[in-house]
This record gives sequence, C-alpha cells and structure tokens, in this order.
Amino acid sequence: MRIARFSIDGNVAFGAVEGTVESGGLVLDIIKGIPYTDFELSGTKVPLSKVRLLPPVLPNKIVAIGRNYAEHAEELGNEVPEVPVAFFKPTTSVIGPGDAIEYPSFSSELHHEAELAVVIGRMCREVPRERVKDVIFGYTCANDVTARDVQKREAQWARAKGFDTSCPLGPWVETDLDPSDLTLQATVNGEQRQLGRTSDMIRSIEDLVVHITEAMTLLPGDVILTGTPAGVGPLTVGDEVAVTIEGIGTLTNRVIKRG
Repeated sequence: MRIARFSIDGNVAFGAVEGTVESGGLVLDIIKGIPYTDFELSGTKVPLSKVRLLPPVLPNKIVAIGRNYAEHAEELGNEVPEVPVAFFKPTTSVIGPGDAIEYPSFSSELHHEAELAVVIGRMCREVPRERVKDVIFGYTCANDVTARDVQKREAQWARAKGFDTSCPLGPWVETDLDPSDLTLQATVNGEQRQLGRTSDMIRSIEDLVVHITEAMTLLPGDVILTGTPAGVGPLTVGDEVAVTIEGIGTLTNRVIKRG
C-alpha cells in the first residue's frame, strides 16, 4: 500500500494512494487517524491532482548512513568504513515532493545523493535481526542534499548535510516492498546522474537497524537514510532533480536561491 500525507483546503491528512496514471489518474482514500497503527479507510476519495503532497512522514529524527556503497566511497576518495558511519539530519531539513531545495548561502558546491529511506513503524530499541521487518512501516525516496565543500572542510557534517531543505522525502511511503534489490537513480534536468541497486549496499537494512537501535530508541515515523550509490554531482540554481526508486515512485524538487 502507498501511504501519502497531503493537504487540502487547509487540512492535513493521510491517505492510501489508489489507481494508476494509465487507468485515469491516482486518487487518495482518506485514512481515519494515523497510519502507524491499525487504521481504517474512510471511503472518502479525492483526486491526487486536487491535493498538495507533503513530506510523507514528520520524523522525530533522521539517522543517515554515509559511505554505504563502495563505488561512492571510492569516487570521493574515501575508504569503506569498518563500521557504519551514522549522522543526523534535523527535522527542519525535511521537505516534500515539489518543494524547493534552497541553495545555502555558505556553500558553492551543492550535490544530490539519491537514497532509499526506511520509515520506522513502531517504537523500538535493541532490535534483533530476525525482528527488523516487524518495526519497519515502509520505504520512500530521499535526497541527502549535501554542501560538499562544507563537508570537506568541517570535521562534523551537521551544517553540510543538515541545512534547511536538505532532506527531500516522498512522494509517499510504500508499505509492501522487498527492498533488497531495487533500482535507484537520480536525474538532473532529465539527464541521468546516478544509477545503482540497493543490493550493492555494503550493510543491509537489517544491519543498519540493528546497529542504530543498539544506541538509541527509534519512534514511529523516524527515518533511516541508507546511503547513496556512485554518481553524485553538482546542483545549480534552477536545476530540477528527481530521485526514482523501483516499486516506490519519483521524488522531484527544484533548486532555488535562498532568500
């Protein structure tokens, strides 16, 4: 099931995305309540074209993993780390499909990073490997937008990867998906920049959930970014960047000048 978060007439709700473009358009069946527990569909349906899609979740935290694809580590001149490299992106970095990425004034080298995002569905800590699937709500597309020049000159990545609008998520969460071998790609102005498969991850989603929850509690709606394949590259003001993941959909954002 595809679960979207949207606004219509000033109201915010979750809905199940139904239909296909080919069949005449997508519609949203509005969900009663929130989707992390057992929920009911209201039967009230609105065309997707009549709503504004929002970030599909409002996470308490975003835990991101760096250098989880060997070719990406190599392209930036880094070794594959012995343990997962984890960092945080703040909630204020999250934007949704169609929202603008604001080019930060303190950077002159902005890069796209297409990633599979894991959405947590229940509060969990110290999750054993065999229970990882039980705590996952679903998956969505993410773009770990990075001020690469700032990342290179500052020991901590908080500013380089945590600035406002640096975490596009969307367009919705797919709850019924095997994430082990999916194609993911990034295009800029229609030109392919990144192309990889989730099967090329150094550490699997199970590895990452176990590693992260050894240290901290994850809450419903929290997001794990699983790393990016090779091919990261520059974004400039006016560019349209799109992240597409097999079985989920496409997340598109345009880059604008901040202010």
